[in-house]
Amino acid sequence: MARYKFEGRDRKGKKSGIVSALSKREAMLQLREKGIKVMEINEVPETLLTKEITFGGSVKLQDFVIYLRQFSTLLKAGITVVDATAILAEQTESKSLRKALIVVEQDLREGNPLSAAAAKHRKVFTSMFVNMVRAGEASGSMDETLERLAVHFEKQHFTKQKIISALTYPIAIAIIAVIVVIFLLVSIVPTFVDMFKDFGGELPAITQFVLNASNFMQKYWWFISLLMIAFAAGIIAARNNKASKYYLDYFLLRIPIFGKILQKAALARMTRTLSSLFSSSVPILQAIAIVEGVIENEVIAKVLQKSRSSLEEGQSLTMPMKAHWVFPPLVTQMIAIGEETGSLDAMLSKVADFYEKEVESATDRLKSLIEPIMIVFLAGIVGTIVTSIMVPMFEIFNHVQ
Repeated sequence: MARYKFEGRDRKGKKSGIVSALSKREAMLQLREKGIKVMEINEVPETLLTKEITFGGSVKLQDFVIYLRQFSTLLKAGITVVDATAILAEQTESKSLRKALIVVEQDLREGNPLSAAAAKHRKVFTSMFVNMVRAGEASGSMDETLERLAVHFEKQHFTKQKIISALTYPIAIAIIAVIVVIFLLVSIVPTFVDMFKDFGGELPAITQFVLNASNFMQKYWWFISLLMIAFAAGIIAARNNKASKYYLDYFLLRIPIFGKILQKAALARMTRTLSSLFSSSVPILQAIAIVEGVIENEVIAKVLQKSRSSLEEGQSLTMPMKAHWVFPPLVTQMIAIGEETGSLDAMLSKVADFYEKEVESATDRLKSLIEPIMIVFLAGIVGTIVTSIMVPMFEIFNHVQ
């Protein structure tokens, strides 16, 4: 939110001060509502003390879906694109989206098309949105295009949430297991060390192993902490670098059980996006280039890049796909049929429906299986440490008797 310094008049005389607003127009409206006639208004440059702290300008997927649904409804009701944008800018709960829509509205009032105005806000409006809106403007079916986009993002959000819910539980249990193990090794096990020393004799192998682990943890806890931080930083750096992200995505796709789910989710995302773009009459080469940027999987993006080159050379779209393990025969065969019959958007939509259902059923099965497995895993770790303490304790007790 920007700050604006103004000078003006009201019934009592001259007025001056600073007002906060998302745009100059909104600032003037605020002052007008207070009965102030603005004579001069200028934006105050931001400083380190006045700059608003934000964590990225992207919009939550559910907020964007609501925006698309409401936009489509307003257009179907006969409201103009400009007025609909103004209405949605006022009622959306997303600050990033509101800020972008206020600027978009100003561009629309100056005679710019929605696609050109939205293209200036890449953090809010993706290239897919911009290109589909451009196609909708050309065909005169903006309301249908927005409805199609809403359905697309809803399905994408649902699939993404399924993947997150499937991965959250094992990750949470693993973190709890690490915390419990560290606590036991650092706080509980050392209290028994002196007792075992007084006991003398040879300790059981399991006890000796746990004591050695406890000593190592107490001496090198800082090294383990640094190692974990370095690992997390390495993952983040690998995801932000295109070259290393390819190998990270390749590794994730090859993980047993989880890899298959991630592969199906990525294929569902790819086919759903391509289907939506083709349905909106976006040119095929441009559509594939867009999907390369939004697929969020470098392994599939590399194959799509080869498929685009294959099309440019006058060959089939599916030729590079058939040669790569990440694309099952179902995908390549359905795309090939779509190419031959001229119904590529419909075939891709069917493939997307199939894989979205596969992801849903696979994640449901995984959650039902992984819960008891992770409980047994956690119990096994804690049980091993407890056993390593109890075994020599029993021997001490028997020795005393």
